[in-house]
Amino acid sequence: MLVASGGLDRGRAGRARPAVEFAILQGAEYDAVVSITHVGSPYLFRIPVHGQANAAAAADQAAHDVLVGLYPGQAEVAVANAQLTKELAGIPNGPAKTNGIKVGAAAAAELIAIRSTDGSALIPPPFHAGTKPGRYRPTPPTFSPPVFTIWGNVTPFVLERGAQFRPPAPPPVTNPAYAKALRVVESLGQDTSKTRTAYETASGMFWAASPIWNVWNEVAQKEVVSHSSSLVGATATFATLDFSLADTAISLYDAKYHYLVWRPITAIRAGVPGVTANPTWNPLLPTAPDPSYPGAHSGFSFAAATVLSAFFGGDLPVTVHSDGEPGTALSFPNFFAAAKDAALSRIWAGQHTPLDDIAGRHLGAHVATFVLGNFDPLRAAQVRQARG
Repeated sequence: MLVASGGLDRGRAGRARPAVEFAILQGAEYDAVVSITHVGSPYLFRIPVHGQANAAAAADQAAHDVLVGLYPGQAEVAVANAQLTKELAGIPNGPAKTNGIKVGAAAAAELIAIRSTDGSALIPPPFHAGTKPGRYRPTPPTFSPPVFTIWGNVTPFVLERGAQFRPPAPPPVTNPAYAKALRVVESLGQDTSKTRTAYETASGMFWAASPIWNVWNEVAQKEVVSHSSSLVGATATFATLDFSLADTAISLYDAKYHYLVWRPITAIRAGVPGVTANPTWNPLLPTAPDPSYPGAHSGFSFAAATVLSAFFGGDLPVTVHSDGEPGTALSFPNFFAAAKDAALSRIWAGQHTPLDDIAGRHLGAHVATFVLGNFDPLRAAQVRQARG
C-alpha cells in the first residue's frame, strides 16, 4: 500500500481533520482492494473490474489520489507522485497493473466526492464564550478560539449520527463529585506538581507529542507487518481502525459542544465548592482549545484498543513510539493497557479530570464496537486467512 499510516501531513491545520482524512484514504484503499479480490464486503461501493486487475496497484493509486485530492499543494503532490512511482515500479507492467490503477482511481474519486458534502468544510458560526461557573471559555495563555465547534454534525462513516453514543451529563460543578475529580487534576496535573511521578510526567509529554490517531495508526502498522497480513487483511484493519477514530472524533465534538464544560485550568483558577480558587495554577502542558468533557485521548485510544484487540487479540504486548519524541518508546502488556496510559496521561498533563477520562473511554469503546459490528469488513475466518 502507498499509505498504511502516518502518511498524512503532520503539519495539517486542525486537530481532528486528519482523523477523517485517514478514514477517507483507508476507505478508498479498502473498497479498491475488495472490488478486485471479492474477499469481504465493500464499505460503500464495488468498482467494476474488466479483466484481471492487480489489487496492490489499486491500493497504491487509491491512496495517491486521495492524498492529492486532500493536499493539492505543489509540494505535497510532488511527494505523492514520487511515492506512487516508486510503489508501482515494483508491479509488473501489463493489463492487470493498468486495470488495478483504474480501479484505485475510481474508488478514490467516488469516496472523495461522497465526503465532499459531509459538513466538515462548513464555516462555523461565531463562538460565544460562557461566563457562568462550569461554562467553557477559551483558556490561557493564548485564549485561542475553540476548534471544530460544529463537528458533531459531520456525517459519520459508520455511525448513524454524532450523538449516537453521547455520554450522560457530567455532575454540575457545584456537586462534590466534580470537586473530587477536580482535586485530582489540580494535584497531579500542575506544572510544578509534587505528587506526579517521573513516569507520569514522561507519559504526559509522550502521548501529547504526536497526534493521537497517528500514534495508533503506527501501532497498527507494526502489527500488520509483524503478523504478515495480506493486502486484504491490512486494508480491512486500517479501514476499521480509521473509521472508528473518525467517528470517535465526530462523537467527541458532539458531546464536547453539547455539554460545554470548562477546562480544569479555568475551574481551578476560579474555584468551585470544595476546591479553593488558585489563580496562579498552570497545567503541565498548554490546554487544548475545546471543552473538557469528554476526554479526547481517552476516546481515541479506547476506540483503537477495541479495534486492534478484535483483529490481533487482547493479550498481545505492544510497544508504542511517538514521532514527536524520537527514540522514546513505552511498552505495555496489551492494547488496553496502552490506551489506559494514554487516557491517564491527560490528567497528568493537567488537561482533564477523571470524569472526562471515564466518559471518553466509554465513548470510544462504544463507537469502535458499533463499527466492528456494522462495518464488518471480514468475517473471523476471512480475517485469519487474510493475515497469511
